[in-house]
Amino acid sequence: MNRGPLIFLGVFVAMAFSWYGMIVSPQRQIGGQQQATVEPAGIRYPVPRPGLAQRGAEVYRANGCGYCHTQQVRPRGYGSDFERGWGLRMSVAQDFLFEQPAMLGQLRIGPDLANVGMRWNDPQWHYRHLYNPKSTVEKSTMPQFPFLFEMRVIQGDRSPEALDLTGELAPPKGYEVIPKQEARALAAYLISLQSPLSLFEAPIPAEPKKDAEPSTNTVAVSSRNSQMLGLGESLTQ
Repeated sequence: MNRGPLIFLGVFVAMAFSWYGMIVSPQRQIGGQQQATVEPAGIRYPVPRPGLAQRGAEVYRANGCGYCHTQQVRPRGYGSDFERGWGLRMSVAQDFLFEQPAMLGQLRIGPDLANVGMRWNDPQWHYRHLYNPKSTVEKSTMPQFPFLFEMRVIQGDRSPEALDLTGELAPPKGYEVIPKQEARALAAYLISLQSPLSLFEAPIPAEPKKDAEPSTNTVAVSSRNSQMLGLGESLTQ
């Protein structure tokens, strides 16, 4: 008896089910996602990045930042992301709705950046960190990016964007170090990396009851929760 057609049919069915499970089903579940309305404030999330931050995403990718940093907060029980203060909830597909491409990353030589805009929202901090990481984080292993800045003669008043550098990093007298457009864009992009709102598929844990004695980590998380919700509203303004 020729079993060739039966074997072919079995292989075809197995491949078809595998293709459906790995391609079609995820596309149906995730591919059609749209902005979510987060209650009770009625905030639309996520929102597209403004132009400067969008350009900064290209600077981020061009300089290989994704080789050392991830942008994905792991679920509880899969590491210490929450204890490190990298986020209040895990990252989900909704967070990357407007990302083309989504730069999730694979290695964590440096910290996760999914919520770096919540931890550091001052452009000057990012400028100093990019110019010389050890000026802001003493034990940082991040390389320097001085080519994103220029040193120029001070003409009239000192630029409000000039970096406050001291010691060996200070420019010669009469000079100042200012960020180039690429540095401004990259800082804007990093500040825009925020996941401040509680989503249906990724809720932010409730704050502890007042009569309970919270741990040190819980206090920090509760404080950041309030900050994130406030900043989340500002994203829509």
